[in-house]
Amino acid sequence: MTITVAAVRERDPGERRVAIVPEVAKKLQRKGCRVLLERGAGEAAGFPDEAYGESVVFGSSREAVLAEAEVLFKVRPPSLEEIAALRSGGVLIGLLAPHADQARVKALRDRGITSFAMELLPRTTRAQAMDVLSSQAAVAGYKAVLIAAERLAKFFPMLTTAAGTIRPAKVLVIGAGVAGLQAIATARRLGAQVEGFDVRPETKEQIESLGAKFLDLGVQAAGSGGYARELSAEERAEQQRRLAEHVRKVDVIVTTAAVPGRPAPRIITAGMVAGMRPGSVIVDLAAETGGNCELTRPSEEHEVQGVRIVGFTDLPSRGAFHASEMYARNLANFLDLLLKDGRLNLDFADDLVAGTCLTHAGEIRHAPTRERIGA
Repeated sequence: MTITVAAVRERDPGERRVAIVPEVAKKLQRKGCRVLLERGAGEAAGFPDEAYGESVVFGSSREAVLAEAEVLFKVRPPSLEEIAALRSGGVLIGLLAPHADQARVKALRDRGITSFAMELLPRTTRAQAMDVLSSQAAVAGYKAVLIAAERLAKFFPMLTTAAGTIRPAKVLVIGAGVAGLQAIATARRLGAQVEGFDVRPETKEQIESLGAKFLDLGVQAAGSGGYARELSAEERAEQQRRLAEHVRKVDVIVTTAAVPGRPAPRIITAGMVAGMRPGSVIVDLAAETGGNCELTRPSEEHEVQGVRIVGFTDLPSRGAFHASEMYARNLANFLDLLLKDGRLNLDFADDLVAGTCLTHAGEIRHAPTRERIGA
């Protein structure tokens, strides 16, 4: 029996990504899947309906697509109305923000939906091709630096001109996960003088391999499995003291520190912002979960004492074409774990399947969360 894999147009304000792109639609079709889309699903990301060719079927309405989907790929978490329209017993795969809205999780459970929250995917070597957090963080890190370069009233590179030499901008990236490393690499390509900071000492080599300087604040918090442990009160105070002194000489700060299922750690205080030079820029990638900067306003950009603070929460969507391509590939790779001979076969003995499952068979399942720096 042919499995119907579907996607709809994302309705969240500012969301331009799509969960199935033409390339992935063709691959799914070759695997024996029927691919069903809402009309216009990919237009905002740069994939008009014609780009899908004969690899997809377009539903008569959004509701019809949701009702027919045996497997639904989503970018943003579904609304309660969308969940109610899904076929009971269906499978949902996407970024589901499992810790943000218990009403949504309960609705998925009560509807009999087997849901897989890709945020919960165990971050192992085998899971790399399915790691949506990494693929989307790469886009966010890249876009963050471009936004900072545009906002900063200085050149990023050093320039030698007839009017004299222009010194390079000084950029500090906090958090050396995927987003942070991409931000470091992008700032280096633009010619800035770049530093990277992370409490995990093992990231020093990664930061320096990109041509940046590792900022040592005398605080290390190496944990297990590549994650950072929580800092003690004394360690946090020492980190804050040293960082406050350092940011006075920085032109741009890009923050990427994240804690799954919890508010983002506060790293840049109001006092630090007050000590920065007028014209400086902070781009806070953790804005959606409260921000690494005390003065960040989620989804907004504002100025405090001459320092511009950018808290955009849609950075991956601002690179929607490539973000969608990577995201769709991630989900298709995960779906491979759920298929056997062209049919759904949910093997919960597989640690990736079990670890990512949010709801199944009328139950709510949660994977443990661990503190980490870097999205």
